Amino acid sequence: MESMTEQDIRDEASPELEPNSVEASASGDAIAAGLAEQLEQALQERDQWMDRLARLQAEFDNARKRQEREKTEFRDYATGMVVEQFLPVLDNFTLALGANASAEQLRTGVELIVKQMEEVLRNLQVQPVPTVGEPFDPRVHEALGSVERADMPDQTVAEEIRRGYRIRERLLRPALVRVASNPAQTEA
Repeated sequence: MESMTEQDIRDEASPELEPNSVEASASGDAIAAGLAEQLEQALQERDQWMDRLARLQAEFDNARKRQEREKTEFRDYATGMVVEQFLPVLDNFTLALGANASAEQLRTGVELIVKQMEEVLRNLQVQPVPTVGEPFDPRVHEALGSVERADMPDQTVAEEIRRGYRIRERLLRPALVRVASNPAQTEA
């Protein structure tokens, strides 16, 4: 038997490998083309998602700005409604200051203005905090001190220094009061 050289082996194997390598090459090209197509699709999807994200961010920013603008407009509108109700009171104070009247007439005028002011507050649903004769309540009263009083129960509001106000259930400011201290009740 003749010995075969490496060249002979290659020559014999080459015709068989060539068709396979052409098929392998064609198959590889098809896979590469498929992968390239998938990559292109993925890039297009990414671009679409990025565009959508950018639009959503812009919509969110616009909504936030619109909300802030509406909040400011509402606050200005509400403030305007309140100020509008107080303008007649201010007008009456201005008239009282310009009047040449006696002290009694000025006092009567100021009392009328106070009534007008209280009416405006009632229309705004602002109510005074009940004080004199009421039990002391630290949630709505601020004690400035105590007053010894035998005619009142202990820990009852004896004097109102400054009126407190609430709007519905919300306290706007506490009433400044002096609280009764009844020695007869505290010793017993």
